[in-house]
Order: sequence, then structure tokens, then C-alpha cells
Amino acid sequence: MRTIASCYSEHAIKVSDSYCSRPSNRACLSPSLIPSIQKAVTCIYKARLSDQKQFLITLNWCNNLVGQGFSINVSNDLSSSCFKSNAVSQQFRNNRGTRTFELCDSRIEVFWDLSRAQYDSGPEPINGFYVIVLADSELSLLLGDMEEEPHVRKLINGIPVAKFCLVSRSEHFSGNAVYLTRVQFCDTGTAHDILIKCSAEDGGSRNPVLSVSVDNKKVIQVKRLRWNFRGNQTIFVDGLLVDMMWDVHDWFFNPSSGSAVFMFRTRSGLDSRLWLEEKNLKNKEQEKVEFSLLICACKNPD
Repeated sequence: MRTIASCYSEHAIKVSDSYCSRPSNRACLSPSLIPSIQKAVTCIYKARLSDQKQFLITLNWCNNLVGQGFSINVSNDLSSSCFKSNAVSQQFRNNRGTRTFELCDSRIEVFWDLSRAQYDSGPEPINGFYVIVLADSELSLLLGDMEEEPHVRKLINGIPVAKFCLVSRSEHFSGNAVYLTRVQFCDTGTAHDILIKCSAEDGGSRNPVLSVSVDNKKVIQVKRLRWNFRGNQTIFVDGLLVDMMWDVHDWFFNPSSGSAVFMFRTRSGLDSRLWLEEKNLKNKEQEKVEFSLLICACKNPD
């Protein structure tokens, strides 16, 4: 019997693995295109401890007057209930250090070292750094490429490892209507180059066209964008259905703001099977980890 995912994949645009071997997201960018500047990045991770406690760990990377900086927010509110969430936010101004705080009877420890971090064009380091979060002495987040360093191994060796994963990533850009990023939609997948471009068919400012490319393969093209300023389409990447949604209303009808939103959200075919028994659907939802990429784009006036 055919699955819903296989039915969707027939109509979704597929991205094959042969496109996914480029070492840098700059490789798929034409020399004539000048990408927008990435101003800030927010990553949200979900961690589950051995005692089933769950936390959301939010990292904000941004550019400031003295260089790059980051902050951490830890919350135990994973639901959409109306109760006030319990959260602790910490701003880190030093390149290296530790911080300890309490959250709902849990001890949260943060260790970081950005003193040798290397950056590309954005505020998020690409290598030469580490960020470690311990919750009740369990490793709840490990970022960076320095886990083999002796002082890092001393921190993480021999302690329980919680289940943690990236569930959301938001990027803020400003500049031209060209947005370039690199993203991994699932833990078992490969990293993909995503290029979003808004240009005119006639070379002027009229008849704008929105195009989205994944690994240098055009997967979405929206013509008459002024009238199709909101919409969605499905692509098929790494065996996953990915919904791509766009809203560029303010580009045309609120020029003082000039902002647009693009979202990529993973899902499975089960999301559309409304006739499933509710308890079976809930079990599947608990096992599945969805991921979303949000791009907030501000472009210069035409």
C-alpha cells in the first residue's frame, strides 16, 4: 500500500544527493549577485534529560558595536499553555567563561570559549569555538569543534548525555533581495545551500519573480510576485517533505518596513492523514522531531 509521503513526493520537487557535495554555500552563488548581510541568528534546541525533564535552549548570535556576541535563554515551557513560562536569559559579553544559574530546581551550567572562533560573513562562528550547556549535570547541548580539547573533554567525559536536537533556526538579513544560507533539515541528512532571490524578468523593477534554489537547483519560481505575495509549495529533501512558505507583502505594500518572511518546515506524510485515530497520531507526533528555518529579510528600496 502506498504511503501518503510517497503520494506527496510525486508532486513535490525533489533535490537529489548529487547536488549536496559542495563545501561552501558560496559555491552556488553567481559572482554578479551580492548577497544580503546576515545580522542575527537564533537557534532553538530541545533537550530531554534522563528523568524526562525537558528544556528549550535558545541561542542568539548577533553583531554588536564591539564585534560578535551571543546570549542564551533556557526555558522549561515546551507547550502552548496559558501558564507563565519559567525561563532564564543570560547575556555573555566575554569571549570565554562559565555561568551557573537555577531554573525550577534544576541547576544550569554554561561553558563557552569564543576566543579563537572563526567567522564567515555572519555573527555565528563556524569553527574554533565551543558552547556547552549542562542541566542537572547532564550534557544538554554541545556546539563547536573543540570537543577533543583536553579542558573540553574534562567537562563532558563521564557524564550522562541528554537527548538534544535543533528544532528551529531563524536568520535575519538586510540588503539586496538575495539571501543565502546553509541548513541541515534532519540529523541524518546533509547540509544544503539555499538561495532565495527576487529579481525582475525584464531587468527592471516591474514583473518581479521569486526563485528558490537548493544546492544550485531551482526548486520554486513564483511569477507575478506582486499578486502572489503570499503562498506555499512543497519540496522533497533527504526523504522529507518540506513546506516552503513566503510572505513578501510588505515589499510592495509597506515599503517603509520592507521586510519579508520565508519559512521552511519539515513534516511527514502523517501530518495530512486526518482520518488516523487520535491516539496513534499523538504517538507519532511524540516520536517525530520537526524542524523549521525562518528567514526574515529586509531589502533595500528599489
